[in-house]
Amino acid sequence: MNVALSLSEMEMTGPIDVDHLMVELDRYRRQSEWLKQVNELHARLAGATDLQGMIEAFSVWLTPLVQHDLIAYRSLDRSRLHIICSCHGPERRLAMQTAEEVFEKIDCQWDDTCCEWGSFFVQQWQLYLGVDAKAENQGCLMLLRRGTSIEAKEAQILRDTLEILGEPMQRALMYEDLFIQARRDILTGLDNRRVFEERIGPMLETARRSGRPITVASMDLDHFKQINDILGHGAGDTALQMVARVLTAMVRNSDLLVRMGGDEFVLVLPDTALEAARMLAERLCSSIDGLAINAGDGSRMGVSIGLVQWNPETSKDEWLQRADEVLYQAKKAGRCRVCVEGM
Repeated sequence: MNVALSLSEMEMTGPIDVDHLMVELDRYRRQSEWLKQVNELHARLAGATDLQGMIEAFSVWLTPLVQHDLIAYRSLDRSRLHIICSCHGPERRLAMQTAEEVFEKIDCQWDDTCCEWGSFFVQQWQLYLGVDAKAENQGCLMLLRRGTSIEAKEAQILRDTLEILGEPMQRALMYEDLFIQARRDILTGLDNRRVFEERIGPMLETARRSGRPITVASMDLDHFKQINDILGHGAGDTALQMVARVLTAMVRNSDLLVRMGGDEFVLVLPDTALEAARMLAERLCSSIDGLAINAGDGSRMGVSIGLVQWNPETSKDEWLQRADEVLYQAKKAGRCRVCVEGM
């Protein structure tokens, strides 16, 4: 009955436009497929908490739709850089180098534009994450692939995807901020005691397996209490920040530099024996003395340093305790100097 009525109505309205009907059916089919793909992307993003994992999940999801060799994200203030590359060997190094060159030279100024860069085609999009316009909430997403340009259909897929990425990426940035804050000394920007406890065990195990030396420098500022008592805690905070900058500039990326609390710092030097550690410690001592920070009572702030090389037969706690004892010897000997165990 209903079918007959429908056919009758169709006859009254004229012949059926089969071509139009097929176009509409194809449009609905494509919309259905896209919604299915979007749901899959949401599921992948939900399983990632940090930004690196989120970009990797996005890259895996995107591969069947838009072939690519590399996807990268860099924040406008350059504090964050995450690169996911599917290449291997020399091609991987070339792709990574190309991405870094593009980020450096065009500085996120191109938006939704495909360009040729060496043997790669590159397309970038600016991202605005969050309700404000702070640099750390703005960034650039880059897609890079070898040989073929990004077609208009592929570019549209990427544009549509950016709207989906916004909220999850903002969540990932907030997670990273909280993670960094939990591991960073707020005043100086140095790693904190928590990072020290996380890293020192693996560092000692690496030294044990490789047979390479590792030395710890226990450091304590001289006359720092007078700065706080006489000049105020603001002056003390400034002094700590100045010291942190000096120390950071003089150590290696592989070293572990930590503010343990107050005016106490620890520097762990992997692949470093006592003599090399002593030469570095002397330079650190001289550089901090060169800051010429007045303690307020006519004295000048300095740093005393105690050095101890680790023995595999010694526990971590005993090693650190011995470093504190050698530091105390440096204090007792007149401050602003380096004292080395056994020397």
